[in-house]
Amino acid sequence: MNKQVWIDTDLSVGMERENRPGYCDVDDGYAILQLMKAENIDIVGMSSVFGNTPLKNAHPLCEMMNTEFAKGKIPTYRGGAEKIDLANVQSNPAVDALAEALKNQKLIIMAIGPATNVGLLLLKYPELKDQIEEVVLVAGRRTAQSNFAIGNKGRNAGDANFDKDVASFEVMFQHGVAVTLAPFEISNKVWLTQKDLDMLAKSDDAGNQWIAKESQHWLQQWLDQGAEGFNPFDVLASHYIISPEDIISEELNARMEIHPNDTVDDPDHFKHYLLCDKSSGYPVKYCYDVVEGYHEKLMRSLMLKS
Repeated sequence: MNKQVWIDTDLSVGMERENRPGYCDVDDGYAILQLMKAENIDIVGMSSVFGNTPLKNAHPLCEMMNTEFAKGKIPTYRGGAEKIDLANVQSNPAVDALAEALKNQKLIIMAIGPATNVGLLLLKYPELKDQIEEVVLVAGRRTAQSNFAIGNKGRNAGDANFDKDVASFEVMFQHGVAVTLAPFEISNKVWLTQKDLDMLAKSDDAGNQWIAKESQHWLQQWLDQGAEGFNPFDVLASHYIISPEDIISEELNARMEIHPNDTVDDPDHFKHYLLCDKSSGYPVKYCYDVVEGYHEKLMRSLMLKS
């Protein structure tokens, strides 16, 4: 039987940043295309969430990918536009639709943006927590000094999906759902380069042609930082769901701590960190490496026809 998966995403492929020059992440697009092409996956629904780009951009992209590359077969719903407000917890169409789906079947949730919609689901529909087989997220690190270094020019990225809605992770832990993390530690071991984009562009698959074209600006930003290519963060989450044997993981415990913010040069600026190790905390599966020959496996999965 195929795995039943719900995609929750802050899709931003090709979008310009709202608050600073440059372009947004493209890796959500790779993850979604990979799931669309996988023979052992049924995508039950797809929801949008704020994150890499505002919801006003993320949701139309979800609808476009569904229409253009999945023949309109995936129900698509508008989700959270901002982080959870614990003083005023409100549902949204995505949360309500996910709840209805969970009433009928157990689901794996791939939450590759802020976990806002998952947190809201658990707050509004706590009785459905046992219907969630697993939530797969892109977040976490081992220590507060485990920087998310981009290239060799001293730029650190934040743990964006966690940073933008810390409360949603607290809610998941409190409700006891199974959590798998595919953090920077594993994605930093996987690279896509111009050669890979050229291969995708030359295929006869419309999704590949689109993602290759829209990745050019993103690739250039990484090259400008001294990197050799870019890390396709979210595709490690989708690949784990499709073929967990290709992903090396271990059982750790997660907790939240406050430390100086490693993304700014200000000793008085602090932030929350999601730290994972063997000490006390909430049990999680922590993905940290890929099997030998992984890049070939990844490219082969992407080259499949939608």
